[in-house]
Amino acid sequence: MSTPDGPSHDDWSAQDEELQHHVPLPVELPLTENIADDALDLKTQVIRFLATGVLSAIVDQGVNLLLHFVFGMGVTLAKAIGFVLGTTTAYLINRRWTFNASPSRARFFAVVGLYAATFAVQVGIYTWLYDALPDGFWYANVAFVIAQGTATVINFIVQRTVIFKIR
Repeated sequence: MSTPDGPSHDDWSAQDEELQHHVPLPVELPLTENIADDALDLKTQVIRFLATGVLSAIVDQGVNLLLHFVFGMGVTLAKAIGFVLGTTTAYLINRRWTFNASPSRARFFAVVGLYAATFAVQVGIYTWLYDALPDGFWYANVAFVIAQGTATVINFIVQRTVIFKIR
């Protein structure tokens, strides 16, 4: 009940609870079957994670190279935009196909945190190697493979052991 000084604690609790029920889940792939109960073995998860990673890496590096070499964008900003688009692709596919996980706000925010950490690792390694290696298109790809490989290992381990265990 409200008091002359404003809403009571119970009013705020009810509003918070109501708000939590109306916060939308993150965007998901439009699949209709419920696959969340079907656990996959490690080999299947690794193969699917790598296949998803290849597609996501193509998105990441394709955007990066296009923005940097075609549109003249700075190396770090181009890499950052490519990373965001590539990791978004990876999350959307891995959540459903690789780890068969049901929708979860907690998991989504955990993935955002993980991607923020691997963003710093990947962009940092890429930028450092890009500056250390001779200038050119092929050396940019060498830097990408090393940075992407490091981020991929970190992502798989954390997603398999922590994030997709979250309910």
